[in-house]
Amino acid sequence: MTKELKKKSEDIKFTTQAYINGKFVNSVSGKSFPSYNPATGELIANIAECDAADIENAVAAAKKAFQSGIWSKKTPKERKGILLKLAALVENHAETLGIIESLDNGKPVADAIFADVPDAVETLRWNAEAIDKIYDLASPTARDVVSLVVREPIGVVGVVIPWNFPLPILAMKLGPVLASGNTVVIKPAEQTSLSALHFATLCEEAGIPPGVVNIVPGYGETAGKALGMHPDVDCLSFTGSTEVGRFFLHYAAESNLKKVMLELGGKSPAIVMDDVKDLQHAAEEVAMGILFSQGENCSAGSRLLIQSGIKDKFMKVLLAEFDKWTVGDPFSEDTKIGALIDEKHMKRILYYIEQGLKEGATLLTGGKQLLKETGGYFIGPTIFDNVKNDMLIAREEIFGPVLSVITFDTMEEAIEIANDTVYGLASSLHTNDLTIAHTMAREIRAGTVSVNCFSEGDQSVPFGGFKQSGFGGREKSLQIFDHYSELKTIWIQLV
Repeated sequence: MTKELKKKSEDIKFTTQAYINGKFVNSVSGKSFPSYNPATGELIANIAECDAADIENAVAAAKKAFQSGIWSKKTPKERKGILLKLAALVENHAETLGIIESLDNGKPVADAIFADVPDAVETLRWNAEAIDKIYDLASPTARDVVSLVVREPIGVVGVVIPWNFPLPILAMKLGPVLASGNTVVIKPAEQTSLSALHFATLCEEAGIPPGVVNIVPGYGETAGKALGMHPDVDCLSFTGSTEVGRFFLHYAAESNLKKVMLELGGKSPAIVMDDVKDLQHAAEEVAMGILFSQGENCSAGSRLLIQSGIKDKFMKVLLAEFDKWTVGDPFSEDTKIGALIDEKHMKRILYYIEQGLKEGATLLTGGKQLLKETGGYFIGPTIFDNVKNDMLIAREEIFGPVLSVITFDTMEEAIEIANDTVYGLASSLHTNDLTIAHTMAREIRAGTVSVNCFSEGDQSVPFGGFKQSGFGGREKSLQIFDHYSELKTIWIQLV
């Protein structure tokens, strides 16, 4: 199958223009920027390089569309129907979108087609189905008063998405934004804009009116900043690094105090207690947690906290499991780890590996660049043992396939180490003791605690982090509709 997909990839015509007010257009400046294939280093396409002028046009179109009511005043049933059609179109274009995602991002094409695209489809459908199931309220009052609490769309929403899961995160934000009746301006990551621009063709086909969805590719310091600073953007949602997230808080403060939601970095612990019976299952989940998507995942379980009594047995199983994660061409059937996003990021990961060695950690496996002859950016599954929680590799988000192993003796010590971080996005815990599971799940300071698995849950549960892993709300679940809405009180005195 992958050979067929490889052949199809050669025939894809990429959409490279910005999508503003229902039309594909060049950037105002006429500039473009290159997008490269991380697996080969070769140029894929040149994409419209948008900046403040293009953001101005996109926001103006979104504001006009919102004020006209062409989307916000459609009935819930009408918006639901269009979003369901959009989800069906994404599903029908799964192969094309997955191929584009793999070429642009470097991840295995199988992951893109069978994990990323279905996730985006499910997200769009879930939010579409939620539209007509969220009720407004009538508060308890005297008999001569009618008091209503109604939810109204917030207006123009700015969305900035990262390069690690371009399509699923696009859907995760776009679904509730549109379901709530808002209009949107989306800036995709400059490294991975192609799937978002192809997605725009499907928005048009689904019947989303002009101006409701606008997709403006460009760099963070130009297009991203302009979106964050724009006074007509009522809300901004960003997923990415904690460092860049801070900028958007500044932009909001310096402009119109727009509502800001940030889903940021993580240094998530994967904790294995010595009562675990199925070591193979635990090892598979730990490996998945750090190696899936090349470890380029903000909720990756990058710190393995292992209880001393089980460490030797577990590490043998884990090393054998790591050996199964083959690195190679994203279009090869044998590949489980593809290419890292670009050379700069690969060098950053290699720097952390070097620092780990300097600080005295023991390199058990991996730690080197692979497949240099391809021109791509590959690093093999890497494990450091004898890591202390104050080492750089245990403190900072590496965002690659690098696992730091920390040994502990007691449950209390594990909780202390797990929480000794500026982050708090996710965590996983492996134990066969129900009391330990409940106790530790309550004590760990993270937005998600998964027990005996690596999981972020599904669309029905909130996703986001404590501390410097998040700000301003949670993604997913019905709670997200509060973020993209304004609550209004209507107080009627009967006469």
